Amino acid sequence: MMMGWCCSGICRALALLALLSPLRERGCWGLNPSSGDLEKSPHSDPDPWEVLHRHKRSWVWNQFFVLEEYTGNEPLYVGKLHSDVDKGDGKVKYVLSGEGATSIFTIDENTGDIHATKRLDREAQAYYTLQAQAVDRLTNLPVEPKSEFVVKVQDINDNEPKFLDGPYLAGVPEMSPLGTMVVQVAATDADDPTYGNSARVVYSIIHGQPYFSVEPKTGVIRTALPNMDRETRDQYVLVIQAKDMVGQMGGLSGTTSVTVTLTDVNDNPPRFTHKSYQYTVQESLPVQSVVARIKAVDADIGSNAEMDYRIMDGDGPGMFNITTDEDTQEGVIILLKPQTGILTPNFLSLGPFSDTTSVKVTVEDVNEPPVFSATLSRMVVSEDAKVGTSIGKVSAHDPDTSNSAIRYSIDRNTDLERFFNVDALSGVISTAKPLDREANSVHNLTIFGIESQDPAQIGKGIALITVLDINDNAPVFAIDYETLLCENAMPGQVIQTISAVDKDEPLSGHRFYFALAAPVAGNLNFTLRDNKDNTASILTKRGGFRRREQPVYRLPVLIVDSGSPALSSTNTLSVRVCDCDSDGVALSCGAVAYTSTGLSTGALLAILGCIITLLVMVLLIVTMRRRRKEPLILEEERDIRENIVRYDDEGGGEEDTEAFDMVTLRNLNVIRDPNVRRDVTPDTPTFFHYPSATRPSYKSLPDNVVFREFIWERLKDADVDPSAPPYDSLQTYAFEGSGSVAESLSSLESLSTDSDQNYDYLSNWGPRFKKLADLYGNSDGTSVFS
Repeated sequence: MMMGWCCSGICRALALLALLSPLRERGCWGLNPSSGDLEKSPHSDPDPWEVLHRHKRSWVWNQFFVLEEYTGNEPLYVGKLHSDVDKGDGKVKYVLSGEGATSIFTIDENTGDIHATKRLDREAQAYYTLQAQAVDRLTNLPVEPKSEFVVKVQDINDNEPKFLDGPYLAGVPEMSPLGTMVVQVAATDADDPTYGNSARVVYSIIHGQPYFSVEPKTGVIRTALPNMDRETRDQYVLVIQAKDMVGQMGGLSGTTSVTVTLTDVNDNPPRFTHKSYQYTVQESLPVQSVVARIKAVDADIGSNAEMDYRIMDGDGPGMFNITTDEDTQEGVIILLKPQTGILTPNFLSLGPFSDTTSVKVTVEDVNEPPVFSATLSRMVVSEDAKVGTSIGKVSAHDPDTSNSAIRYSIDRNTDLERFFNVDALSGVISTAKPLDREANSVHNLTIFGIESQDPAQIGKGIALITVLDINDNAPVFAIDYETLLCENAMPGQVIQTISAVDKDEPLSGHRFYFALAAPVAGNLNFTLRDNKDNTASILTKRGGFRRREQPVYRLPVLIVDSGSPALSSTNTLSVRVCDCDSDGVALSCGAVAYTSTGLSTGALLAILGCIITLLVMVLLIVTMRRRRKEPLILEEERDIRENIVRYDDEGGGEEDTEAFDMVTLRNLNVIRDPNVRRDVTPDTPTFFHYPSATRPSYKSLPDNVVFREFIWERLKDADVDPSAPPYDSLQTYAFEGSGSVAESLSSLESLSTDSDQNYDYLSNWGPRFKKLADLYGNSDGTSVFS
């Protein structure tokens, strides 16, 4: 690339070297080694020929620090990169690459400001190694060599100590001295042990005093009381807490339990439960017969409670012996010499002093449930077996003498979808529905054997049915692949490696074959290479892909399995063309934004149509607004009217006491023009009175008719009014009713009645009240409409 420069390009490179020479002592972007701050290096004007003799520069980079678990709404500022070559004229562009570039860390290509766009976890990754470079915006050639720096994630105390080996079990002998070590616990903290006190842990005992204590720094648990007796209490459960920040307030803590068992020592003598025993022994008792059992108790356990019995004195020695029963620790007294009755010689002739007899035992039959010949019957069936195919047979018999016939049935709780049936008489199991090994490969059925004579007697057997696989599922892509293709990709480049999965499980294992579907087999963009290991590679046939020409390619891939018969499926692989950096990392993918050079005629027509539609809509809105009725009075008159009536009263149902008041409806002294709208405020006051002959007086009508007539008249007025809005409104502002207790309060009505009220002062209130002053002030008889 550099060999293609012209002479002017070489001169420009020499000029850049001359500008970069002052940075050799502080790094290419002026990093201060001592403080870690980013500073701009001072400019100097060295001799250009001196610069050419400097073949090596030592760049010094310090770490940037960013706080972990930052939860702000804006990206977190990390630091700033700056090159002294950058004169602020926009010719220098800053580029960031390396770990987390673009995905976590972004750089403003104009200013060099670095921001972190995601929350970072120091425990997941403590630092990121990035590379930065300044390039010429026009030529994309570097004006500084690529340099490496580290962004270190600064730790906060966001991990509590954890006892990885807890809960603990420990033992200590009873009666141990004070301070005897029991066990040592250890807690770990995932925070940074080299920074602050976030990982410095101290231990304390929450539960277990005053019997035990724990050393704060080591976690060693010791006895806190002497002479603890196992026979009084043999087990203690301790709760140990580990707290970081050296135990200070605000630290995080974790706990674990320690179960301490007092082990036994031989500190209790045995004691007989009775002081003396008395037993009766029959004569003629055989030798080695057990005469008696005695028991001594010991509060100790284990080997410390094992007994050794001895006969000390008396008539026992020679006649009896005592041993220890190892299971019960009882003393077993055994006869050593026979104890027989004495026979008188005069009666020896009567024969032997013994007799014999026979005993016949008859076993009575009890009704028992049927017994299956095999508790577990294993069967196999192919998943393509037709409905009604026999799978196997179960057999049971009645063990009783009655030998009752057996009827068979399936426990439907073990066959909820009723895939199988069993013949009630023969016990033959058959299929009742088509089977699917991929849904259920093994069926575990419980078969009932029921006695015909006594249905309460039920035996149970198990039929384990294994469904054999057939090739009935075509292979598909193993995952949904997201294939990205760089615009600068070269011919023959592997852009994606694909694999397949198949729900079937052939005995010899899967073997998949890949190929491009027939319609695209000869395309000029991509080819497929079967790797012969159940994977395939997608390769480019050419270079020069452009998002502007086609942002996405759809590549149908044919996958065939090795089953019999073989099944296949066509899966579409979407290949998105992306703009990538020099390392092949995708920066942006998909369709390119509209530019003037790439806009088609169809797009222009569509945009022009949208603009025309918007103009028509605007013209319609303006026309409709102009057709609205213009006000008949001046702005000053509008102000007077607004002080008399309200314009925001749309009615509130039963709660509305302003639009309709039953008392005001009774005052019918003033009747307004029926052609005037009643649901909106009139543009000008109407003072014309109609003769009473045109309609009956409301005063002469009954109360229940007054309101009906009034409402019907207003409804008819609204129906015939062409300017009425598309809804009904019965509001009125002049009809106050003849029965009003307070009489009329309308200022409009006062004009037609004699009033002693003097309104001359209105003329002193300013121009806004001039109209009222003209209406109500003393005048020389001039009419309002003159």
